[in-house]
Amino acid sequence: MKKLFTIILCLAITLVSCDKDDSSSGNPEPQQHDPNTFSENFGSEIQRNFLGKVIDTDRNPIEGVIITIGTKTAMTDANGIFIINDATVNEHFGYVKASKPGYLHGSRSVVPSAGTNNVTIMMLPETVAGTTTSGTAETIALPNGASVALEGDYQKADGSAYSGSVNVIMHHLDPANEDMQDQMPGMLYAANAQNEPRMLQTFGMLAVELRGSGGEELNLAEGSSAEIKVPLDASLMADAPSTIPLWHFDEQYGYWIEDGVATLVGNAYVGTVTHFSFWNCDVPAEAINLCVNVLDADGNALADAWVWIQSNVYGLRGGDTNETGQVCGFVPSNETLLVYVRSYTICGVEDLYEANIGPFTEDSSITINIADNGSYVTQTVFGNFTTCNGDPVNEGYVMLTHNFHRFFSSLDDGTFEFNFLSCADNDEFHLYGVDFENLQETDSIYYTFTPPITNVGTIAACNTVEEFITYQVDDHPTITYNFNVQAGTDGDYLVAYYYSNNQQYFFEFNIANFNSVGAYTNAYIGFQDENGDSTTLEYVFQGTVNVTSFGNVGEYIDINFVGELVPFTNPTEGTPISGTMHVRRDN
Repeated sequence: MKKLFTIILCLAITLVSCDKDDSSSGNPEPQQHDPNTFSENFGSEIQRNFLGKVIDTDRNPIEGVIITIGTKTAMTDANGIFIINDATVNEHFGYVKASKPGYLHGSRSVVPSAGTNNVTIMMLPETVAGTTTSGTAETIALPNGASVALEGDYQKADGSAYSGSVNVIMHHLDPANEDMQDQMPGMLYAANAQNEPRMLQTFGMLAVELRGSGGEELNLAEGSSAEIKVPLDASLMADAPSTIPLWHFDEQYGYWIEDGVATLVGNAYVGTVTHFSFWNCDVPAEAINLCVNVLDADGNALADAWVWIQSNVYGLRGGDTNETGQVCGFVPSNETLLVYVRSYTICGVEDLYEANIGPFTEDSSITINIADNGSYVTQTVFGNFTTCNGDPVNEGYVMLTHNFHRFFSSLDDGTFEFNFLSCADNDEFHLYGVDFENLQETDSIYYTFTPPITNVGTIAACNTVEEFITYQVDDHPTITYNFNVQAGTDGDYLVAYYYSNNQQYFFEFNIANFNSVGAYTNAYIGFQDENGDSTTLEYVFQGTVNVTSFGNVGEYIDINFVGELVPFTNPTEGTPISGTMHVRRDN
């Protein structure tokens, strides 16, 4: 089965070598990066829908990842799926951030397309490559030769000096690895030293993060530096320039920024950096945005078609079409390119279309029609997804599984639709729906295709999620936890909390002097930030807490509350909060 790529063509192909870009010697001196000026390249603000999947390095789904797009947030479910609708992005740039304790921050930057933007993020574990101590110069290396040479001077996030042991988390991202496109942050889009937009051809990336003995984030002290070594795959050596610009990924803005130079020493690039994030060895190129629309012979949009764009000089990259049949991304300007459309090859057919396109000198769009073939057929599957009460589900998704491949559809007033190619002699599929708003789901329901159109009628979400904590602070998005939930008594306290996989609390609710069901006013709430820092922010809860049921161990505790959060440090300042809990009693 073909590997799932993100919808955006983060193309690591280019026309020019690094000595032809205007950031090289003999051209204007580098200037300070100006994000406000650079953002003018992004176009006007628009609203777009996103449906994404977050996976680990074994391609298993990761549950409980916090997703942020602009001011909107969501959390991945047991399938690693998230949905954010009407997110504010720009015409040419959208930025999706993913965070969960135990993993490096993940992200995906996209050129938003019409319809739902499908993204895949593969999060890297916070694996410690080695440990050192402040005041000690030491080199930490990975088995493949990637390394970082540290001088021994570190500082905390607030700029104060740090003294003690230091855990070094490090990952090398190799362009020869097919997972790199899902692992790397953002996309291969950057601001060069003259604050001009460029697409990038990567020769390798190195992610380095530092942690103190208490788990706190560290960085190099001001005035300190480190030498990084990024090994090259043998397949890249012939095209590798002797010197190459270095770029760091800016987690705030979602793109790469030119920041130094690396030199080819043997089979690795070596460069000096003054802070840590993802570092990237890349050749820049001027680019245009290209949207490819893939239709079948009857003009129907084909989702999950794999579109490849190949440069004769710099190779091949690709992405998947969404439900409108569209995929967009950056390609090099002024070069004739080769476009392929490929299937998940369920019928022994790999290439569905091949043609030369371009050269392009400005943003463009092309349409490709896939001819009929007797070995595969176009399938359209549609239906309605409702609650047990018959109301349309809008916050959720439907998953279709066919031939070991999963397709996902977002919802439009409870309706869903899939358009894709399937093998003519394989007519079985099954559906599964998730209702985020009401925390319900369907069983996995089996069907048979009736091509070209299969109407499955109505499926209903009637299997309630076992337990959950949901709350909303002021006008911020609602937060829901439906896993890693614990509840019970601790002395004369009733306690309910959500914990991350490393057992650190993210949300803790305590009711003092608890004895039975009823209304309470003496409670407090504790939070932790998304990094799972050891310092907990604690608040007195002012309002009413209703405990409506309190079962035996293994039975349910039901709580709802409305009131204000009042910080211990400023008891005169309150913030509205409300929430509901339906949790199993553990003790």
